[in-house]
Amino acid sequence: MSEGSFSAWLREQCASEWDAVVAHPFAAAITTGDVPDAAMRRYLEQDFQFVDSFTALLGAAVAAADTFEARVPYGRFLGQVATTEEKTYFHRALEALGGSTEAATEPVTAEFARLMDDVRRSLDYPLIAAVLCVAEWCYLGWASRLSGPPPENWVHREWIELHEGEEFRAWVAFLRGELDRLGPALDAARRAEVLAVFRRAVELERRFFDMAGAGH
Repeated sequence: MSEGSFSAWLREQCASEWDAVVAHPFAAAITTGDVPDAAMRRYLEQDFQFVDSFTALLGAAVAAADTFEARVPYGRFLGQVATTEEKTYFHRALEALGGSTEAATEPVTAEFARLMDDVRRSLDYPLIAAVLCVAEWCYLGWASRLSGPPPENWVHREWIELHEGEEFRAWVAFLRGELDRLGPALDAARRAEVLAVFRRAVELERRFFDMAGAGH
């Protein structure tokens, strides 16, 4: 691992799983607007169930970050998730699709939420940053693969827009930058610990898309 590239090293260690996420057929179908309403409803119902754990994890990042300069972006993004377009999107999209914010939890959804909660309770900043980075960087990965015009269906189009664009790219760059800043100071055992959590999060992202695409 060369200094300043810890996030790239983490991704390289689970490259096949990572590629399976960002090039997943279900994610690709979102970018083309080809996911049937029933499958999109199920996917968004499950994704909505992460909002509470994800919000709590952002709060833990604010508390556990080792610099004031790092706390500010987490706090800013926490406000966006809790009060602005992403939360509004879920409610509008699920209403349009006939979905519910109280759907039954799929096993992989519960596993991913449990990972977020375990890392949050640890208040271990590198582990928190690793899980947040996977969650956001993976989504930028598939959303940025849009190759043609955005889908006409606003449910698909706005979901892509939430995970692409200048502001979201800057957010992912911040998360990667935090891992790159922290990595060189970690010994081999700590790097292995962060990698284990990073790899687990990538695996769960892939399984989450597998779940979503099972009925597609």
